[in-house]
Amino acid sequence: QVNLVESGGGLVQAGDSLRLSCAASGRTFSTYVAGWFRQAPGKEREFVAAIGWTGATYYGDSVKGRFTISRVNTANTVYLQMNSLKPEDTAVYYCAANKPGSSVNDYYMVQWYTYWGQGTQVTVSS
Repeated sequence: QVNLVESGGGLVQAGDSLRLSCAASGRTFSTYVAGWFRQAPGKEREFVAAIGWTGATYYGDSVKGRFTISRVNTANTVYLQMNSLKPEDTAVYYCAANKPGSSVNDYYMVQWYTYWGQGTQVTVSS
């Protein structure tokens, strides 16, 4: 069982930066794949980024070059550094995790993840 708690959301202006944190419980979290997703009002949940247990990273096209996912396994924490924020980045951001699968293509899919946090709101004003 893994519990995930996000923090770090807030209200910022376009062009600002924000760092989200996802604190996880569970002794084996360091071996899990961790991902960030977001959901804006009226839209489907969207893949943002993922990081494997080896540190390999994966990004959605809309955030490449602006967002960076990282993890500190000794702290059971995953981070999402968000730079050059845009109003279209406004959403509830969710942390997710699952045991590694056979295909990295799975990491982009909402339905692949077993564990989810409660979400943190990010609002970017223009």
